[in-house]
Amino acid sequence: MHAIAEQIQQQFPKGFVKAEEWRGDLAITVKRETLHDICKFLREDPAMDCDYMVHVSSVDWPDEEERFEVVYEVQSIRKRHRVRIKARVPEHDCIVDSMVDLWKGAEFMEREVFDMMGIRFANHPDLRRILMPDDYPEGYPLRKDFPLQGKGWRDTFDFLDDPA
Repeated sequence: MHAIAEQIQQQFPKGFVKAEEWRGDLAITVKRETLHDICKFLREDPAMDCDYMVHVSSVDWPDEEERFEVVYEVQSIRKRHRVRIKARVPEHDCIVDSMVDLWKGAEFMEREVFDMMGIRFANHPDLRRILMPDDYPEGYPLRKDFPLQGKGWRDTFDFLDDPA
């Protein structure tokens, strides 16, 4: 097992689920209840020193009990290592702790995940839509159950019938 994954497993044995390494990329899956504590460890521990939030994303696994996966990728510029931290959340309780208090750069990225997938971030300072209109009623466009053609409103544009 990768040395970083071993340290996380030792520090958070109840929160550690699994670690995978593929082509030099380390991905560690943790329980969402410990996600913030593990990220805080990655940020504050001198051996980890993950001072840069690379990105926040999410994955929709519609056929699984814990349907959504929130993915944080953090990097230590000084130590030259990168870690992907994943946590699964069920659709009926689709919320994780925000990491904005650890990395300010997570603010807009978490808003994008909220806007596109509907995953909420507890303690986020400004959790609102960032890409879609504030009053967008159609749901979350990157969920796999969102219709490919939208939900009908695209057919109402007048220029679609214009032969010119």
